[in-house]
Amino acid sequence: MRKVFLITLNTLVFLSVAAMAFAADGGMDAGFGLAAAGLAIGIGIAAAGGGCGQGMAIRAACEGTARNPDASGKISQSLILGLAFIESLVIYALLVCLILLFVKM
Repeated sequence: MRKVFLITLNTLVFLSVAAMAFAADGGMDAGFGLAAAGLAIGIGIAAAGGGCGQGMAIRAACEGTARNPDASGKISQSLILGLAFIESLVIYALLVCLILLFVKM
């Protein structure tokens, strides 16, 4: 029951925010605050996802090294490569947010 209530509440909140965004007039400064808030939330979600992914990767690498210390070199190489890929996705999200922010200005 709680899950249904939360889904319904989230849906109502999203619909009300969307209505405010679409009701804005076409002026230059119209909706800039809402756009900036959306961009901040977007990069926050991207950073949180990247942080969770990096944490899980480091945990798995530590567990693998603890189980087989002889393979620590290969595990470290794979870990560094994986962390670079995860971080690049967060940087891409930041770039998209910055592009959208400056296009909005």
